[in-house]
Parts: sequence; structure tokens; C-alpha cells
Amino acid sequence: MSNFKSSGKRTIASETPNQIGKEVLLKGWVKTRRDHGKLVFFDLRDRTGLIQLVVNPKISEASYKLALEIKPEFVVEITGEVKKRPEGTINKELLTGEVEIEVKEIKIIVRAHSLPFDMGGEELNLELPTLLDNRSLTLRHPKVSAIFRIQETLAVSFRNTLRSEGFTEIFVPTLVPSATEGGAEVFPVDYYNHKAYLAQSPQMYKQIMTSIFERVFTIAHAYRAEPSVTTRHLSEYVSLDAEVGFIDSWQDLMGWAEKVVLNMFEDLKKKNESDLKLFSVSVPEIKKKIPRIKMKEAQELIFKRTKIDHRKEPDLDPSDEKEICKWAMEEYGAPFVFITHYPIKKRPFYTMPDSADPDSTLSFDLLGINEEWVTGSQRINDYDSLMKNILKWKNKPENFEIYLQTFKYGMPPEGGFAMGLERITKDILGLSNIREASLFPRDMERIDERFTSID
Repeated sequence: MSNFKSSGKRTIASETPNQIGKEVLLKGWVKTRRDHGKLVFFDLRDRTGLIQLVVNPKISEASYKLALEIKPEFVVEITGEVKKRPEGTINKELLTGEVEIEVKEIKIIVRAHSLPFDMGGEELNLELPTLLDNRSLTLRHPKVSAIFRIQETLAVSFRNTLRSEGFTEIFVPTLVPSATEGGAEVFPVDYYNHKAYLAQSPQMYKQIMTSIFERVFTIAHAYRAEPSVTTRHLSEYVSLDAEVGFIDSWQDLMGWAEKVVLNMFEDLKKKNESDLKLFSVSVPEIKKKIPRIKMKEAQELIFKRTKIDHRKEPDLDPSDEKEICKWAMEEYGAPFVFITHYPIKKRPFYTMPDSADPDSTLSFDLLGINEEWVTGSQRINDYDSLMKNILKWKNKPENFEIYLQTFKYGMPPEGGFAMGLERITKDILGLSNIREASLFPRDMERIDERFTSID
């Protein structure tokens, strides 16, 4: 690595269309190099995108000789003049496609090793294991990095929507004393002399904080020790969670969830048009109110449509979810539908039962593009009822002392919902596997093993 100092103020690629005729300083990574006769062309990548560079020996013989040494992923500093591209060479797909940089000086900051595969094409044609085994490299590809610009917009939209409605953002622990939702699907942690687990969700903490701020949200990592490998589940994922106090009805929660999703779509349209174009997708259009049907009604519909009888099952399986989204598309013009009243045995202990149907709960899932996007419910806010359920679910009340304090000393009617950031990203972009929508995915087969030997 060289120790030279920058020769001036840096210009980023996205600023170059407004700098025609001016000399600029650029820094970035070389994406591709192309030799055409006596000219060398580079695509330079920085945080804002790509810009084409042209090296002409008539302008600088020294720069030309150095350019012949440069390979993809070299880190370089370029000084040159911004010029309009010749007619017929304009690239309308690029923000900088009408300009190029006539290079006057090149400085190599870092020389890179040869890449183990081609990263220069519009598509990164790699099998999933290779894509993930080389994650620190494959994330540099424009189409791969676009996934996470999309994801950022989704998270920021979630945050902004709720802030605008008086919600307070909170930051909750990842280490917890018990399984939030019961069951064995938790990761135990060696935590001093205590039993501890990685949180399945921020559920209990956001409920506690509802008694302080009334409306809260958090963006938190959650962990599920599910002994399976599927295209739609991760062992660690990002959960977008909201909780609301003083609700008038559990159905208010579906209204909040719908508003969040619709705002996400609007923000994607405004901010990520070029990223969506890379995947040849558009934002889903929801022109009518999302339908709401009970789970038993959904099962009857599925039976009538497919003649496959799942009416006695306690939940919808993936094929059921796909079929009911297909129905919603046909009837309402978008593959989105709220399924309500899941049975008590399929919901966590804190879920409010339906007084009109004690075997069902005041709960819902929002299914989107063939699978669950959002899950939510009204919560039990009565201390005695909550204690009974903790015991009924064979949990130990002493593991919930901090949580139960909130209800012992007054909790209003409340409820909330959560959504998985990676799954929504996957479905909007039409990715085949949720691991593509996670920066460094965690599942039964992966924990960045190449890093484990580092002290």
C-alpha cells in the first residue's frame, strides 16, 4: 500500500454529470478493464455507482503504461477531465452514462489479487454455496449490493412511518432468560452463572416499553434454532417490530401493518427505481384494501379451489398460503391477504383468545406474494390470565418476573406485529432463496467458518 496523500477534494461518480469540462479527483475500485486499440477503458466503482474512464497515451504516456498493469478490484485514485461521451456510446442504463473521464493521472492505492470468478457481467452466475462462500467479494457486484439498498429503504420506511405516528424507537436485549414463545427452538448461551438464550423475538421488551411510551418499535436481530434448511427461513434474521397501547380493537393492528407495507412500496418507487430494474421487477400494486378472512374460511376456500382437504389442520402450509394469495390476486388484484383467528395452540401464550370463539385467537398473518410477511395479535393484558397461560404452556413464572411486573401494575389493551426484513426483500425482488437477502446468512450449514481461526 502506498502512503501518498490525496491531491485534492474527491468527486464521487454520481456528481460527474454536473462537472463536464472540469478536472476531478475520483477514488474507487476498478470493476472492469477493456483494451481497444491504443485506448484503455475502465469502469470505476464507488459508493454511488459506476463511471467510465478512458486512458489515452496521447494524454499521458505514464498513465497509459500504469493502466496496462491494472486488474479488476485494484483500488485507484484518478485525476482527469469530465467529458461528454461520443454520440452512440451513451449508456442510458447508468446515471453517469452520458459522461466519461479522460484520465490524466493514475495512482494505484492497493493492488488486488486475481478474482476467483468473473465479476464483470451484469449477472453473477454462481451457485448459492459459491456465492455465499465468497460473500465479501460477491457483495461487491452491483446486482448483489442492490439487494441491500432495497433492504435499507424497507427498514428506513418502516422507521419513518411509525415515527410519524408518534412511535418511540427502542433498543432491546438479544440475551434473554427464557424462550419468548416457548418450545425448544432457542440457542442456549454460556452466560456467566445464568441460563440465557438468544432472543426469538423482542416481544416481551417491546410489550414492557408499551407501558412507558404507549407506541414503540424496534429493529432487532432474532434467532430461531429450527432444525431445517429451507429457502424461506434463517437461523438469524432482522425483525421489524411494533407494539401499540390503548388499541380500540385488535383489528386496528392490521391497519397499522397495512399502512407500513404500503409506505414501503411507495418509498421503493421513489428511491430504488434503478435497483428494481436490475431484477426486472416492479413494486407490487395494492389498489384495494387488503382482504381479511378467518383461517377456517381460508381453508374452506382452498378446499373448494383445489379439492385438497386441510380443513382440520391447525395452520396453513406453504401450498395453502400460495393458493390463498392466488385467490386474493384474482379477487382483489394483488397477492396480499390477512388471515385471522389462528387457533390458540398455534400462537404464543401471550396471545389474546377470541371471547366469541375460545379456541381461536385475535391474531393475524399478512400473507404477501405467497408467504407470511407479517404476524401480529392483540396481547393478553390481564396479569392473572397471563399467569395462567404461562403455567398452561409449561413455562416457569420466575423466568418472566421482569415481564410480569408490567402487567401486575397496570397494562392497557395493546397488541403489535412483526415482519421479517429478509423475507420481504426476497419476495419483492423474486429471489429464489432467502439467504441471498441476508448479508451474512446464518443457518444450520453456515457460520462464516473461515473466520473462526482468527484470534
